[in-house]
Amino acid sequence: MKILFAASEAVPFCKTGGLADVAGSLPQALAKAGNEVAVILPLYQRVSDNWKDQMSFVCNIEVPLGWRRVYCGMFRLDKDGVIWYFVDNEYYFKRDSLYGHYDDGERFGFFSRAVIALLPAMQFMPEVIHCNDWQTALVPIYLKDECVRWSEVRGIKTVFTVHNIEYQGRYGKETLEDLFGLAPGWFTDGTIAMDGDVNLLKGALMTCDAITAVSPTYAQELRYDYYAHGMESVIRLNAGKVYGVLNGIDMERYNPASDPRIAANYSVLSKTGRAAAKDTVTPGKAQNKAHLQEEMHLNLAPDVPVIGIISRLVSHKGLDLVCKVFDQIMSLNCQFVVLGSGDWNYEQFFEAKLGQYPGRMALYRGYNEALAMDIYSGADLLLMPSKSEPCGLAQMIAMRYGTVPIVRETGGLKDTVHPYEAWCGAGNGFTFADYNSGDMFYVIRQAVDLYFNKPNDFQQLRKAGMTEDFSWDRSAGAYNEIYRTICS
Repeated sequence: MKILFAASEAVPFCKTGGLADVAGSLPQALAKAGNEVAVILPLYQRVSDNWKDQMSFVCNIEVPLGWRRVYCGMFRLDKDGVIWYFVDNEYYFKRDSLYGHYDDGERFGFFSRAVIALLPAMQFMPEVIHCNDWQTALVPIYLKDECVRWSEVRGIKTVFTVHNIEYQGRYGKETLEDLFGLAPGWFTDGTIAMDGDVNLLKGALMTCDAITAVSPTYAQELRYDYYAHGMESVIRLNAGKVYGVLNGIDMERYNPASDPRIAANYSVLSKTGRAAAKDTVTPGKAQNKAHLQEEMHLNLAPDVPVIGIISRLVSHKGLDLVCKVFDQIMSLNCQFVVLGSGDWNYEQFFEAKLGQYPGRMALYRGYNEALAMDIYSGADLLLMPSKSEPCGLAQMIAMRYGTVPIVRETGGLKDTVHPYEAWCGAGNGFTFADYNSGDMFYVIRQAVDLYFNKPNDFQQLRKAGMTEDFSWDRSAGAYNEIYRTICS
């Protein structure tokens, strides 16, 4: 099957969030499964600086956008069994950051229009165009618009993946014709209209052939207003074409046995059964813990559990729960490491706690990839008490490195972390259902107690996480089935 991915970011070229991991890894897994796959991205400044010398020029055309006709170039790079196309326009994409500009609507309107206009210059006409988030939401709409005049594209089906429904691409009604070049009927018939505004995400959900969410639980949660940010009625209206497909991670990139980014490599030993705790995971895990403690100026205490947070410091990520019971957590004889930035009040809270718990509390404000890997490989527990989490990658990466997750049961966290059952030793982490600081503290205390008093059982949890299959091959199989369904 011929599949074209349209996305606004993808590793290894450019990344701000989890979308880049999906767009960088899933196409490779689909190609490995026998599909012909291409990905189309904007040619951002950072991409041009690092990769332009490996690209070949394909063509340049003019793209209609409202009343304008805009230059559009296309470059190509072949890598990892996938064709990568890059849309060139320096006015829109030669900027320091990917998003957050006053004209983002126009920038990604141009990109979406270019995806369709460049199809004749590509080496294959796709059977499916797979779009991602609001930045490509206009692609299914433009495709439907062109079908009236362009017979060759009438058979193309579209899949639209919602990575985070909070971001919808909302603009004033006046942008419909002048900015996006769409006829008034798209608004008056309700396809792209929401609460008096142009809503690009709604337009994509209404016009695509299949909607996917990045975890089965998130697909169900989107039917309710608490999670859907006003789009629950649109999701319910299109319920027959909604699927939940869990994201994966790159199992080779995140492999503690060979990862060059961590202090010491380690793996699960082949020995089975309830052996001595030290026999379950090779000694490298302890070496990474010592490295983390030394790097973050924590007490060198190999027998004290280290709890880590790698997160944006915002209420959405459950930081209000952590603040409410932080002193109770620290009373459990543990260490605590926080990596992230966000709201001033949370940053100041953790800053103040540094003086209260010297040698036991550490904070890095901002994001540091190297430190994140040190926490994944060196911590004993990873805390993710999110209000909502469409999929989440941190809990999967943590388990891959033998760090046991503590999560709230929402979205992909619920789908990947299975609660510890004391009576049989089953599970791969700790979970709580209600968004409540008391419930969160209860499972943290349970996890710390298991670490101190039942080390064999705790090591079995490590092993369960490290041996989970979070590969993209599983996800690719699910997407192949969706593609076949809509094309049949």
